[in-house]
Amino acid sequence: MTIIDQTPRATRTDAADRAARLDAAGAAWNERIAADASTARLTYRVNGRGTGAVASEITAGRHRFTVDEPAALAGDDVAASPVEYALGALISCQIVVYRLYANALGIAVDDIEITAEGDLDARRLFGIDDTVRPGFDAVRLDVRLTGPESRERYEELRRTVDDRCPVLDLFANPVPTSVRLG
Repeated sequence: MTIIDQTPRATRTDAADRAARLDAAGAAWNERIAADASTARLTYRVNGRGTGAVASEITAGRHRFTVDEPAALAGDDVAASPVEYALGALISCQIVVYRLYANALGIAVDDIEITAEGDLDARRLFGIDDTVRPGFDAVRLDVRLTGPESRERYEELRRTVDDRCPVLDLFANPVPTSVRLG
């Protein structure tokens, strides 16, 4: 199944609206999957085209965004870099899953703020040293939750999120990937 939701959404929601939306989505997915387990398998498709010096125009459903590099990496610095978007994807997925499971577990969270840092050794990128990874060799997330719950409840939530976050799984585990030149 490919997800394309054309429904416009408000950008700010209050806690009651967020809880209602999370409950409704969870109930709908549980019902759909119970009726046909194959509907749990999703396929996401994103397309890109090179622009500028090394930039890309990305289309994801009805959304378009630009990815670039700073001038030091031959870019025009008109947008965030691919690795910055990867960290942003990790942060945004974490926030979604924190909201989902805070609601499901009845854990009150007033606010979520996450900072991600990734360490990358550019020697492989530039063909200087093939013994280092071309990608991140370490990623650190600093998750700050505010609300009335105890530290233990927020740790329970963190463990659940770490176990269920799709993008964290992409960072933490190898994913079978194929590349075809067309």
